[in-house]
Amino acid sequence: MDTQQGAVKSEEFGNWQGFSVLIVDDEAGMRSFLERALRSRCGLVESVGSVEEAMGFQARVHFDLIILDIALPGKSGIDWLNELRANGFAGDVVLITAFADMEMAINALRGGASDFILKPFRLDQMLNSIKRCFERSRLTRENFVLRRALAGQGSQVTGLVGHSEPVRQLRSMIQRIAPMPSTVLLTGESGTGKEVLARALHQTSPRAQRPFVPVNCAAISAELIESELFGHVKGAFTGAAEGRNGLFYYAHGGTLFLDEISELPLPMQTKLLRVLEERKVRPVGSEKEVPVDVRIIAATNRDLPAEVASGRFRQDLYFRLAVVELPLPPLRQRLEDIPDLAQHFMASLCSQLGVPPLPLTHAEVRRLSGYAWPGNVRELKNFIERSLILGSFPELGSASAAPPMPSFDPELTLAEVEKRHALSVLGCVDGNKSEAARRLGISRKTLERKCADWARPDFTT
Repeated sequence: MDTQQGAVKSEEFGNWQGFSVLIVDDEAGMRSFLERALRSRCGLVESVGSVEEAMGFQARVHFDLIILDIALPGKSGIDWLNELRANGFAGDVVLITAFADMEMAINALRGGASDFILKPFRLDQMLNSIKRCFERSRLTRENFVLRRALAGQGSQVTGLVGHSEPVRQLRSMIQRIAPMPSTVLLTGESGTGKEVLARALHQTSPRAQRPFVPVNCAAISAELIESELFGHVKGAFTGAAEGRNGLFYYAHGGTLFLDEISELPLPMQTKLLRVLEERKVRPVGSEKEVPVDVRIIAATNRDLPAEVASGRFRQDLYFRLAVVELPLPPLRQRLEDIPDLAQHFMASLCSQLGVPPLPLTHAEVRRLSGYAWPGNVRELKNFIERSLILGSFPELGSASAAPPMPSFDPELTLAEVEKRHALSVLGCVDGNKSEAARRLGISRKTLERKCADWARPDFTT
């Protein structure tokens, strides 16, 4: 057939491994021809001979593109296109037909077709059409990521600030690690800047022009985390009125930052391990796996080996994440960076708040450097913002530090000290668990778990 004339090189059209295609045509030869042309280029290719078969596939699997013949047995391609758009399908649809006129083409495009191709066609004609569709899809993904970053990032620092030895070592490690595809685990106390370091790794990697997608694992409920990461198909669970792509999909080609990875439920840890090993995700409710090309950077403020020993974290997942482990130093170990950090936050916050900067005198720097900063860089930033709002530097720790520890008792176990201190902080904030967790440098979910443990009658100290 004329459709098959002409060899086309794969590199002429790029890599479409992150995209999926459904071919709907009652001609077996056409289906076979398009499958052979696309399987080596796309992540997932399926083909069927009727709309009725296609509807079954499309209900279970997300497709970025549907190549749809108009003249089909049973329901026509035009009729199904209208139903797809009415039901909210946002993917591309390329219509193909051997019998058409200008009026049909115009009606098809008005009905939501991305392109209209007459049979017989050359392979490069079809591939060019597909390329345009996937470029639009790629832009949609990147715009989604950008909107998410702008909504959640605010005045997020985009680079490492400071000249201390720990920061110089981190910069050196970034230069060494960033070009590699290896998974990275960032560890350190809350507020030390793990997302800043993750962004720096991404921005200096070959993936810098592709999406950086941050996910706070502690902020998503256990019931929704799988759907959030992997996506779901229509009807996968109550309330799933339509299919949705997961964050792995939007991070394709780029970096997925899994913050507070220790808060993942154990069943989800198993599924994440499988994704890391096989580089495929299965949307909730789907029977198909979708290939993904994503670099994982994970972060935690907990002691993961201790979590493994307690059975709360999978050992095999820990080893898979910690291919390269980077510990971030607390601010008290890099006090010489305080002037640089304070000036940096001052400059970024003044424009946001519309206020003039405050003079950072030598005396003020000495005062800042003499404080322990239990909340680390995040606490310093909050202190600078509060100072700009008030118009002067307040007393250190007046609204950011936790209350003092209870008096020392050598008979107390470490677990009892932790319990008493956490309950003391809860009392000082009138039981506000979110504020208490912030002061303690842990997530609210972790605090709630500890409180539940302490309330158990079999809890021992």
